Amino acid sequence: MTDQTASLASFTGEEAQKKLRKRHRAERRFRAYGIAAILFALAFLCFLFGSIFSQGWSAFLQTSIKLPVQFSQEVINPSGNPDAEDEIFRANYVKLARVALYKELGVDADNRKERRAANDLLSRGVDVQLRDMVLRDPSIIGKTEDVWLLASDNADALLKGSIDRETPSDRRAMSDQQVAWIDQLVDNGDMKKRFNTGLFLNGASSSPETAGLGVALIGSFFMMLTVVLLAVPLGVCAALYLEEYAPKGKIADTIEVNINNLAAVPSIVFGLLGLAVFINFFGLPRSASLVGGLVLTLMTLPTIIITTRAAIRAVPPSIREAALGVGASKMQLIGHHVLPLSLPGILTGTIIGLVQALGETAPLLMIGMVAFVVEYPTTPLEPATGLPVQIYMWASSAERGFVERTAGATMVLLAFLIVMNSLAVYLRNRFERKW
Repeated sequence: MTDQTASLASFTGEEAQKKLRKRHRAERRFRAYGIAAILFALAFLCFLFGSIFSQGWSAFLQTSIKLPVQFSQEVINPSGNPDAEDEIFRANYVKLARVALYKELGVDADNRKERRAANDLLSRGVDVQLRDMVLRDPSIIGKTEDVWLLASDNADALLKGSIDRETPSDRRAMSDQQVAWIDQLVDNGDMKKRFNTGLFLNGASSSPETAGLGVALIGSFFMMLTVVLLAVPLGVCAALYLEEYAPKGKIADTIEVNINNLAAVPSIVFGLLGLAVFINFFGLPRSASLVGGLVLTLMTLPTIIITTRAAIRAVPPSIREAALGVGASKMQLIGHHVLPLSLPGILTGTIIGLVQALGETAPLLMIGMVAFVVEYPTTPLEPATGLPVQIYMWASSAERGFVERTAGATMVLLAFLIVMNSLAVYLRNRFERKW
């Protein structure tokens, strides 16, 4: 009785209450640390997204100037032969654009200084713009058409507020006269910001206003196609063999450990491997999407094998026993039961592997996918670049306009990653089965 009373006192006495209060305080502190860590991570995430979106949204708009361009026969096709494509291709389209701008602004054609200042309002890519129009529709030769021509990087920056008008003209990228011309064009409705389709359609360019992600998007598509065609069947077959056919023992354990270690190897090591094997040994072309896809396949393969094995292991043994009990062969067991039931996990792991491959930059740098490619690649063997590599290249450019394009391209990449991750979550929830 005395012992029971002493034991009860040890739980209800002052000392016990102190310990209890101390334990509760420790628990509250621990919970507060967890909440603080989550808030800290959310704050950084908000800062990251806020920084990217605040800088990148303007990349989806591009300043253009509407000018009545006269497609002079004498300048474009002086011979009068409509089949003279070389003559049409090499015509002086910059002259047509500048003449139209001089008339619009009332620039004295004999004043060289004024002409030079006005020329700086137009992009260097206007010749390609006008040439493509003529090549698409040669019937416009000899006519006058209203054309929205790209403005220069500085004019675009002034309209977007990146150039401060209050800065003294001797330290500003644009003179007072150029600013006055821009205000005149804006007031007349002949200069405005329009949706920048060139960001998605154009290839590489040294001018920010004509630079786009077209080549990078096609290069990324070819690389992802290569990864899907090679990594998915190889990874699923390897996982099926290791789980269903390979004898258990030291060899299987060694293979499993090595596959797990490969998933943690830095991606640049796979780039070095691809450089040595695919380019130096097999002689495949540098900067080709096929080589990039092969390197990303090597990098993605361990992830697909690991996730596929985990999905196969999750199939209940009762399913296997029931199938074997009614006389199914091993192949029928795998094809009719194991593989269909583990498909949601395989799809989820595959998409996660593709997301990881889509955002990789280091291995692509090692195989030379930082090429300056203007024309679209038509096959995986032609030079191309990837979306993350294009972001890296723009981030290292000094021009002001590439800052917003870097953030804008990052937004495009994030959109792809979010869509693919959302698809993985949908597939997992849609086909997941509760055992």
